[in-house]
Formats: sequence, structure tokens, C-alpha cells
Amino acid sequence: MNAGYSMAGTSNAGGGGGAGNNNSNGSPITNIAQDHLIAILLLLPIDSILSFAMACKRFRALVFSDSLWESICRRDWGPKSVDALKSSNLHSQQLPWMRLYKQVSRLESVSCINLTYTVGELVLPRPRASHSLNFVSDCLVLFGGGCEGGRHLDDTWVSYIGKDFQKMLQWQKVNSGIPSGRFGHTCVVMGDCLVLFGGINDHGDRQNDIWVGQVTCQETLDITLSWRPLDVQSVAPAPRGAHAACSIDDRLMLIHGGIGLNGLRLGDTWVLELSENLCYGVWREILTYPSPPARSGHTLTCIGGTRIVLFGGRGLGYEVLNDVWILDMPESCLKWVQIPYELPNIPEGVSLPRVGHSATPILGGRLLIYGGEDSYRHRKDDFWVLDISAIPSINVQPTTLNSRGLLAKMWKRFRAIGYKPNCRSFHRACADPSGRYLYVFGGMIDGLLRPVGSSGLTFDGELFLVELVLQL
Repeated sequence: MNAGYSMAGTSNAGGGGGAGNNNSNGSPITNIAQDHLIAILLLLPIDSILSFAMACKRFRALVFSDSLWESICRRDWGPKSVDALKSSNLHSQQLPWMRLYKQVSRLESVSCINLTYTVGELVLPRPRASHSLNFVSDCLVLFGGGCEGGRHLDDTWVSYIGKDFQKMLQWQKVNSGIPSGRFGHTCVVMGDCLVLFGGINDHGDRQNDIWVGQVTCQETLDITLSWRPLDVQSVAPAPRGAHAACSIDDRLMLIHGGIGLNGLRLGDTWVLELSENLCYGVWREILTYPSPPARSGHTLTCIGGTRIVLFGGRGLGYEVLNDVWILDMPESCLKWVQIPYELPNIPEGVSLPRVGHSATPILGGRLLIYGGEDSYRHRKDDFWVLDISAIPSINVQPTTLNSRGLLAKMWKRFRAIGYKPNCRSFHRACADPSGRYLYVFGGMIDGLLRPVGSSGLTFDGELFLVELVLQL
């Protein structure tokens, strides 16, 4: 990447001008229309695109044009992220897309800001863990979770954010009792709706029901949220909690694993296809071999709209895992592929195995992994970035994938500056549509020693912001 950007100062090849003045004597590529050239360039990696600029003046102007780099950002980051950036304060600074792409590729730190304060008589959500937290319709939505005494919660809280991501938030409790109380459930964003699945109540009952939540925000910031059950056919996954889920292209929900009946950890993969108006859905199981082993407390994250990344969790033998699996949804023959890597080859990689972490898609088409705990229940406060763009295709042979050069690009530990939150696990995190700002709430943290017979668990009610530090 750095070598490619240095080409901005190189001189034009001597033959370029002649080709531009007389197409009949030049290469046939000079006769291709510009929109067709752009379509071809978007099929190439960044280094090849930058090399194309050395051919002639016309191609140089095209390669360094703002319109091409906006298209490259859409390709590599996803259209939602780019559209959100265009409506943000960042875009109002008139930053060229190439410069922004360059800065995002060089990200190496995050800044944490505490958004919790107790001045006045504000009503705040109760401390909790294994809840759900989502960013939808310019709002944060918090539901359920487990709290002190092993009790479940059934409350729904909403806070309007809009475009002011760093402001102190005012929570509103908008619902209670619907859906029923639970923890270890999943809740994903589908367009401007939420889709909630499963969970465990304080009697140990596993659930496999599905609820759809709709947020309505009036001009006076009077926020309402309505939940309704989703109708599905008789075929459905077994009841479970502590599973993982993600949404795909606002029409599919993928779930994997979790803890089923009698405490058995599961390793199945299911897809829920929803109707256009989210009135009903149809489940189908994805049966592939190999597939990720049974686990709980792991994460599923969709990157680029179609590529699913599974990471970590706790296995059948109660061991804490650090494996990475990828599922490409557009493939006609769906299959899980494990991405092999060796911890000793990654700087500080010994700390990667974890359960109860968060894995959030961020600006740049990458995955930000935060917190969690290891097999000794030591909680973490580190930030890791997993860049799956370093993996060209899941069809590549594993022996080819397992190289030190690839691993150096695949994992990177980010430095955290600013506010220092407690180490935590089983918290929840979500990002704004651009992927530049992340919100983290709750979780279990290390507390004071408890008397004999106490659970020894300390639940947190802190909300903080994690901002990607761009050197603009």
C-alpha cells in the first residue's frame, strides 16, 4: 500500500501522450470507455490499480480521480458505510476519498470516551450482561440481559443519538415484559427493524422464539418501540442461549451454536429468510463439512454484506477457543472454511483466545474485537482488528493461507487512548452506520472479593464510546 501511494510523485511514461493523441497507434485499451475502465479497475487489488496510473496521463487522471476512489471505498467498505460518511461531519471537510482510504488503511488506535454520568435524577439502565445493544434508526436500543442474583431482565431502553455521536445520552425506558425476560439472546438489525432470537430465562428455560422490534422517533424526540412476534413455520432451531447471530443484506439472519437443553453446547448453523415486510420467516439448516465445532459465547459478524466471520467462544470441553471460520453467502454451495494461523507468529497473539467478547464491523471492512475472558476467567480490555481482506478467497488452499506475511496483515492489536474502562466480558457493542463510532455497554467486570456463597459476579452499567482515530 505505501509503495503504491508513493507513485503519486512519479513522472508519466513517455509513450502515454502519443497513445492519447492517436488511438489507432496505441493499445486497444485506450479505446475503452471510461466507465468500462472503472468497472475493470474495481476488479483489481489496490496495488494493481495504482500501477495502472503509470501507463499514461489519461489513466493517471482516472486512477487518482475522486469518483474512482469513492467507488473503491464502496467496494471495500460497503455502500452503507460510505453513504453514512457522506452525510457526516467528516465528509463536510471535503476530504478526498483517496486520502480517507489511505488513513483508514493506516489505523492503529482507538479513543475511548466515557458517556456515563450520574448528575441529577437521570434514570439509567440497570447494570447487566449478556443483553443486546443495537444501533438502529439513529438510536441505541438496549434489551434484557442478566443481572445480580442471576435474574433476567425484560426491559427495553432507547436513546436518541442522531449525528452527535460524542454527546452524553439520555435513556428512555420504553417497554417492559415484552418480549419476556431473558439473557444470552441475540438481536440483529434488519433495515430499520430489530430481529431478536432465543435466550435463557432465570429458570434456565431455553427459548427459540423470534420477535421484531420497530423504533419510531418523533420530531420532539419522543421515542417509541413496539415488539411483535414473528410467524415462522414448524421447522426451527432447537431452543438455545449464548449463541451467535448476524444479519445479511437486511433479509437473512444467520445463527450458530449456543447452549441448548441440559446445558449441551451446539454446533449447528441455521439461516432465517424473512419476507419483505418482516411478517413471517422460514428457517433452513446449513449442513456442511467441515464446520465450526460446538461452542457458546462466540461471535458471528457479517463483513461486506456477504462474508460471515466466526471467532472464539467456549468449546465442548469448556476450553476457550481462538479459531476463525468464514462462510461466504453468495456461493452456490455454502461451506464453512477454517482460516489457520499460529498464535506464536502474531505479536502478543497469546492473548487472542477468548469468550464473551464483542466483534463489530468497523470502517474499512474490518472486524474490531474487544474484551472477553480467557480459560482462567481473566477478563480483557484489549482491542484487536481482524482484517479478512488479507484472505483473497476461502477457496484458497489452507497451506497457502498459512503464511507469515498473510498473518501479519490479518491480525493487528490497536492502541487505546483516553478513558480507561474496566476489563469486561459478556458486554455488548454496536457501531454507527459508518463504522467509525462504537458504543459499548455493560458486561461482567472484576469486583471486590465476595463472601462465601456469593456468585462473585459484578455487573457493570457503564456506557462508553470507542472512536477510530483518523490522522486527518
